[in-house]
Amino acid sequence: MLDAGASRVAILGVDYHHGNGTQSIFWRDADVLFCSLHGDPRVEYPYFAGFADERGDGDGIGFNHNWPLSHGTGWESGYRDALAAACARIDAYAPDAVVVSLGVDTFEHDPTSAFRLANDDHLRIGEAIGRLGRRTLFVMEGGYAVEDIGVNAVNVLAGFEGV
Repeated sequence: MLDAGASRVAILGVDYHHGNGTQSIFWRDADVLFCSLHGDPRVEYPYFAGFADERGDGDGIGFNHNWPLSHGTGWESGYRDALAAACARIDAYAPDAVVVSLGVDTFEHDPTSAFRLANDDHLRIGEAIGRLGRRTLFVMEGGYAVEDIGVNAVNVLAGFEGV
C-alpha cells in the first residue's frame, strides 16, 4: 500500500493472539500504525510481546499500541471499550488505508481462546471498523471453532458493509 502511493497505513489486529511478527516488522516505522487487541501475554502466546507499554522504537515510537485483555473478556466486559480506543487512535492517525488482521478465534467457543465474544459481537466489530470510513483490507488470521468460523467472518464483513 505504501509502495502504491498511500502515505499512512494502519493495521488493526483483532486476533486472539498478539501479532508479534507484525509488531516487529513495523516497530521503527512512523508511516504504519499498529494497534492490537489480544489475550494478555502474561498468560497467552506469544508470552514475550503484546504488553501495553510496548510503543515502538526510533521513528516508530508512539506508532505501536497494544490492548492486552484478560481471560473472560466479552463485548460488554472490556472488548467494546478496547476496540473503541483502538479505532479512535486509528481515526486520529488518519490513514489512507486500514489492514485488519482478522482473527475470529476471539469467539466464546473457540478452543484456543479465553475471550467470550458471541457471534453477534463479530457484527459489532465489523461496524466499528466500517465507521472508520477508510479503504480496508481484511486478512484472515485465526479461528478454530470450525462450525462458527464462517458465521463469525461473515458477521464481521456484514457489519462492515452495513455501516
